[in-house]
Amino acid sequence: MSECKQTGKASSALHIHPTADGDAYCDIHMRPIVDDDGITIGFLEVLDKIEYASRHIGQAQMIGESDAFKAMLKLINRSGQTDINVLLCGETGTGKELAAKALHQASRRSSKPFVVVECTGLNENLFESELFGHEKGAFTGATQKKAGLVELAHGGTLFLDEIADVPMSMQVKLLRLLETGNFRSVGSTVYRNADFRLVCATHKDLLSLVKEGKFREDLYYRIAAFPIYLPALRERTQDIALLAKHLLEKSEFASKRLSNKALSQLQTGLFNGNIRELKHVILRAAIMSDDDEIHHVDFGPDITTAKPALAVHNDPNEFKSLLSLDEAEKQYLQYVVGSHTGSIEALSDVLGISTRSLYRRLKKFGISTT
Repeated sequence: MSECKQTGKASSALHIHPTADGDAYCDIHMRPIVDDDGITIGFLEVLDKIEYASRHIGQAQMIGESDAFKAMLKLINRSGQTDINVLLCGETGTGKELAAKALHQASRRSSKPFVVVECTGLNENLFESELFGHEKGAFTGATQKKAGLVELAHGGTLFLDEIADVPMSMQVKLLRLLETGNFRSVGSTVYRNADFRLVCATHKDLLSLVKEGKFREDLYYRIAAFPIYLPALRERTQDIALLAKHLLEKSEFASKRLSNKALSQLQTGLFNGNIRELKHVILRAAIMSDDDEIHHVDFGPDITTAKPALAVHNDPNEFKSLLSLDEAEKQYLQYVVGSHTGSIEALSDVLGISTRSLYRRLKKFGISTT
């Protein structure tokens, strides 16, 4: 209201607001009402209650009260009410799929399907078949007709997770789908109309990939019409205690509780794997606790305020003999798996590869993570 008075223009604020159902996140819009002489005679206030987020445990999927969380929430709520293509950017484990579901819930398409496409690990043929479906006999093994995920998402939201991993050859077909709104299944000559809202997510720097020629620039600007950055846990430490209680309550150990000292220790920890790593740390501590209260000692070595950097050999004289690239990779992976104290997801983030890729490499060399 103060801003409206000073500027004479509409203003808004997203904050926790008392409602008939208790405190709730609301995106509040206010504009001045003026008479024919230009004199402000009142203000019109519209409250848009956000159902998918809360600062109270167990009331919603997205939990937080930090400024970084509120800034993200406002972007989700505003863009969610439109059909604009959204690109969710952020580190691994920051909750991109939850954000995508929130975008769907905030949209006019909320009663229609929310369909997830895992782009990682799909080669060109698999990706095309998954996305567009195929006809019976279209290729070896296609014993019956199969609907694609684009068709299943009709009227709803299509979420492409890890969009950076889409093969270059398929990026052309995805671009054509977005430009024309039409698709045809593998083995068919008939084009069909597509009706979905697109949300994509990535933990990689897509613009850097564009400059390196690994991602199409025209596709990038199609999918990134409205980019939303999801803050890392270190940028919202105020939310760690809330998230920890929420994650525990949603687990099989809901009967247990975190001691005050345990919560304090969590808030000083570094979580390279973000919310996913926080969840794993809490579950391991719940397993190790001997009673209904989780104590700080139950975390063991999982919580540290300074994770040791991975060793790098800079002196060529340290290498006494030449190794094959496979052997060098094997030895390095054995080292990092043995020395890293965080989760496998956090380690993959440090190494700059997807979790699935890391698992494939570990399996290749017979390296155990346990």
